[in-house]
Amino acid sequence: MTDIAAQNISANGLAAIYPAPTERVIAKARPAIDVYAKKFIGLSPFCVLATCGPDNSADASPRGGNPGFVHVTGPNEVLMPDRTGNNRIDSFRNIVEGSGLLQLIFFVPGIDETLRVSGRGTLTGEPALLAAMEEFGKPPRAVLRVAVSECYFHCGKALMRSKLWSPETRVSRDGIPSISEVIHDQTGLGTPETRAEVEARYKTQL
Repeated sequence: MTDIAAQNISANGLAAIYPAPTERVIAKARPAIDVYAKKFIGLSPFCVLATCGPDNSADASPRGGNPGFVHVTGPNEVLMPDRTGNNRIDSFRNIVEGSGLLQLIFFVPGIDETLRVSGRGTLTGEPALLAAMEEFGKPPRAVLRVAVSECYFHCGKALMRSKLWSPETRVSRDGIPSISEVIHDQTGLGTPETRAEVEARYKTQL
């Protein structure tokens, strides 16, 4: 039997497999949001928020809204309104109980490049700020303020390989259970809803 542990790659092994990044790849990491990153964020309706908890547990959470739902308020600050979700608040617990360090990956439909923003987050419930960020007919429950420390664009290879935006790769929902049906089957809890019922309910909760 093959010893799987013996096949694990060490730090030295990584250096043997991967060449050093070019000077340009290192230099593209900027200490602030520039005009190009700001425009990209303004076009983005979707991003992934990654955080780490005090116990070193990791969390990655999808976030979305109208294009530009994440507000760039300066070269080193962005604001993200929090909308209705499942109330697990894993990301926010990590931020308030851990180091606050986080990363965001922004996507723009039809564009293969993505944008990574790193920084430290804090949460605010300032009434005036919540009121100013109303969307979908309601204010956010909280706002994530990110003190940006690094920002850079990823090349489009991953999305090109996946053909994420290609119409011919779109998967039909026909024959795939709704998330409600899946969770009911997994847990036996709640009442299973069809996909149409789930989508109708979601539209009232945005």
